[in-house]
Amino acid sequence: MIPYPRISPTIVKAGPFAVRWYGVMYILGFVTSYLLFQYQVKKKNIKGLTAQVVENLYFWLIVSLVVGARVGYVIFYNLPYYMENPLRVFAVWQGGMSFHGGLVGLVVGGILFCRKNRLDFWKVADLIVATVPPGLGFGRLGNFINGELFGRPSNLPWAMVFPQGGDIPRHPSQLYEFFFEGVVLFVIVWNLKDRLKKSGMLLAVFLILYGIFRFSLEFLRQPDPQLGFIIGPFTMGQILSSVMILAGAALALWRRRSKSS
Repeated sequence: MIPYPRISPTIVKAGPFAVRWYGVMYILGFVTSYLLFQYQVKKKNIKGLTAQVVENLYFWLIVSLVVGARVGYVIFYNLPYYMENPLRVFAVWQGGMSFHGGLVGLVVGGILFCRKNRLDFWKVADLIVATVPPGLGFGRLGNFINGELFGRPSNLPWAMVFPQGGDIPRHPSQLYEFFFEGVVLFVIVWNLKDRLKKSGMLLAVFLILYGIFRFSLEFLRQPDPQLGFIIGPFTMGQILSSVMILAGAALALWRRRSKSS
């Protein structure tokens, strides 16, 4: 068993204001994505993506992501609680964000922005998804530092006892997700970004691979206590990831048959 490194979730605190590692990880994710996006735009010289448009796009996407992630968590993970306490929906500082909800928010926000600015959504989406995995990895590191979303009981040599998980050694599932959803997924999509000629295909690959990684790793992650298992041995995360895989497969088939580039 490896001792859990007790890192304070708060970096600096001054009165009611605090800088937390989880928030810093979000910022690192956005900054990394922005820089990688800019690198691709300069390299490919895509029409309409001026510096000002890119800045506006990221502002739009950040808002869409946060709103989608929060609404997704409320609906998918704790709806009865928020129906009884509706004002708590806005208390995002208390935690509760859903990746799948954030993804829906990104897609909707991206479609609306691209229509407004007459941009090719599929090309923009491919540029974006190539930059997403590092942010996912940073987010999982934030989960690890917070000691949340830990794994199921384990007797493996690298199992850890998490402060919120009782005295039972558990899988450090946040680190598994950091590696597969952050590192491995990034290596794959970044290397495919210039090889897939049909726009929208990289988005499809991202949906399928993330869905597979998340579905598989959920078997090692402790189910959310307020939900438990939803259908048989499957969690809410696995159900949403299954939908994601199917959506990615359908998108790949549709884009492959499409006559547009």
